Amino acid sequence: MATRSAGLIPYRFTTNVCEVFLVHPGGPFWDRKDEGAWSIAKGEYEDEAPLDAAQREFREETSFEASGEFLPLGEVKQPGGKIVVAWAFRGDFDAAAVVSNTFEMEWPPRSGRRREFPEVDRAAWFTLEVARRKILAGQRPLLDRLEGAIGR
Repeated sequence: MATRSAGLIPYRFTTNVCEVFLVHPGGPFWDRKDEGAWSIAKGEYEDEAPLDAAQREFREETSFEASGEFLPLGEVKQPGGKIVVAWAFRGDFDAAAVVSNTFEMEWPPRSGRRREFPEVDRAAWFTLEVARRKILAGQRPLLDRLEGAIGR
């Protein structure tokens, strides 16, 4: 069975232009990657309602509470097989204030040393046009669905 993740896409309007809030994964693998590396705030879930999981993951990865009306964007299947279900909501957060939970891994490889890294090392607001270049290819359809749903 495919791994399932749930996530949220905050969006806002600045001078009538839609912007979305994306996160950049932390850790050494993603350190120097930019275009095609950003993601919605999301995480895996098993025995909880997907929207509850999406809100929990958003809080864990950003330290912000998501609230308001959640617009369902459906599911996408990423190239690695993971299925991501997502919702959008209107919100405005200070991207520079993101505080993420952490994970531990051996680094450098085969060194025997364990290091801790943030799951998300930064966040930013992007116009939909720029976000389509920044976001992981498998999540790009979520931006198209958001744009269609808000009619802009």
